[in-house]
Amino acid sequence: MTGPTAADFPIRWAWEDGPLTPGLTCVFRVKDEARNLPWVLPPMFDAVQHVVLVDNGSTDGTPEVAQRVAEEHGAADRFTLRHYPVQVARAGSEHLLTPPDDPRSLTYFYNWSFSHVRTAYSMKWDGDMVLTAEGVELLRDLSWQLEDSSAVVAIPRHPMSVESESVAWLDLGYRFLEPWVYPMGPEFTFVKAFEWEVREFPPTSERIVAPEGMCVELKWLDQDEFAHWSETTFDPVRTPRKHRELEVMRALHEGRGHEIEGLKRIEAPAGVHVVDYVTTQWMQLEPRPLTLRLELQETT
Repeated sequence: MTGPTAADFPIRWAWEDGPLTPGLTCVFRVKDEARNLPWVLPPMFDAVQHVVLVDNGSTDGTPEVAQRVAEEHGAADRFTLRHYPVQVARAGSEHLLTPPDDPRSLTYFYNWSFSHVRTAYSMKWDGDMVLTAEGVELLRDLSWQLEDSSAVVAIPRHPMSVESESVAWLDLGYRFLEPWVYPMGPEFTFVKAFEWEVREFPPTSERIVAPEGMCVELKWLDQDEFAHWSETTFDPVRTPRKHRELEVMRALHEGRGHEIEGLKRIEAPAGVHVVDYVTTQWMQLEPRPLTLRLELQETT
């Protein structure tokens, strides 16, 4: 039996049909993120003009949860749900061995997902990343300030390992920085890199770096955070972010979180979920700078 072909999932960019609508669209590519979406989607609907969510074969009801949250938030008219029922190569060696024009490639999957954007700017976002109150305000402002600028925006994120409803560990040992917001156009598509896909942009593009405290990346200690990787041996030089994440996860599972420099234990007040506490209260009150060390940026 042959696998899916490009003809099954054709890519046609909106810019081929004329000028794009002003605004910012957030694109999620998700699989089994039902647990996170009630935290992830509401602030994003408050922050951007449109949300595209592409489900990649979830078995936990992710599409249904996403649609319900959109309707409950009064944002159903600004929400596009698409399905990509293809077994996509996992990051790492599987991705490296998969041609970029194969629908099973992360590169093709991302380009297909972003081809559903109809606004002038788009933002890559993950199904486990929660905007803080500050993050919502930042993106609201950016959505009109970026128009016609050709700038790309890097947003620091803070990994947060959730131990229970009241306790989490926030990694403030490094500044995890990655470009997330880009203009839409032929110079800003995804290409293949060694471990994963990379979005291209011209060297002349202005690079804006958002302040810290914009979002937290949820990591649940009762889940396998590396299931989408074909291996879990990470080079501390080539892939320092994943190396750090694995170090933190192992320490927490072994009860050694206090031994990791920059890893902060946070306990929420009674009756408040720790995700809500960190994103709506704690992050706003904590003095800046949040992180202790130089930023981690991976180039592949």
